[in-house]
Amino acid sequence: MTPPPSLAIAGTPAERFRSGLLYGIGAYVLWGVFPLYFLLMRPAGAFEIVAWRILFSLVFCAILLTATRAWKPFLAIARQPRLLLLMGLAGALIYVNWQTYILATLSDQVVETSLGYFINPIATVLLGVLVLRERLRGLQWIAIAVSGVAVVVLAVGYGSVPWIALILAGSFGTYGLVKKHVGPRVDAVSGLTLETLWITPVALVIVIVVSQTTGLAFGSVSVWTTLILASAGVATAIPLLMFAAATRRLPLVYVGFVQFIVPIIQFVIGVFILHEPMPPARWAGFAIVWLALAILIVDMVRGARGSRAAEIEPG
Repeated sequence: MTPPPSLAIAGTPAERFRSGLLYGIGAYVLWGVFPLYFLLMRPAGAFEIVAWRILFSLVFCAILLTATRAWKPFLAIARQPRLLLLMGLAGALIYVNWQTYILATLSDQVVETSLGYFINPIATVLLGVLVLRERLRGLQWIAIAVSGVAVVVLAVGYGSVPWIALILAGSFGTYGLVKKHVGPRVDAVSGLTLETLWITPVALVIVIVVSQTTGLAFGSVSVWTTLILASAGVATAIPLLMFAAATRRLPLVYVGFVQFIVPIIQFVIGVFILHEPMPPARWAGFAIVWLALAILIVDMVRGARGSRAAEIEPG
């Protein structure tokens, strides 16, 4: 696929690094403020919001494929049964992630969504062991153990397991494994198109059920509500394309660091803007999670330095 001109790679390595960093920060900042964006969609319910997000994402992707003349490579991907099924799995995972996230946001649990994305890097490491049979370094094992303690502390403090955080981390981490498996064979726009195409029947069923029960907010509450629901496709695709542009320009370790922008922004929104409760048990649980992340970051830095040293070592 030919990338849109604004996302094309050009310039010196330093210029590509700077542009990649800007794309990455931009994508993660947009994802970070999503709670406020979805709260603006009230009185639409969580299921209706996700349904319109799927349908308008599909429409926007079709427009992008047309504008970039990328239908031919898209159809080539769609004709490969294995890739098609993997995109179906990715679609199911991203539906679970979107639905859980928006249900939590509309029920005033933004802080717990931030917890999910704080532990996502650790969940990804754990999935690497369970699914890909990867061998972990000592600090990675310590980070996983410490994060397990955090989940126990949160569960004891609240009297229940933080299911929202675990579902978000698990679904997005597994989604990342699927995307890693397909790799460069599926570009960002074609991938999102196929994923949303797979779950479009689910979105259509939701729209029909909501229209026959509680009634749709789209087209009936106000022009503002209709417009912001319709904008969900653009809002979904733009940070994804920015993220794809960042990953093509930045070393993976920098992408790993920048991803922490999302849960930090969500945590700030939940605690200081939406004023969600933060009892001592929750502060303790988050503090332990942050300790686990600090250990993981140290390991990432050491790993990156080791890779650079190996690259410059004479053969």
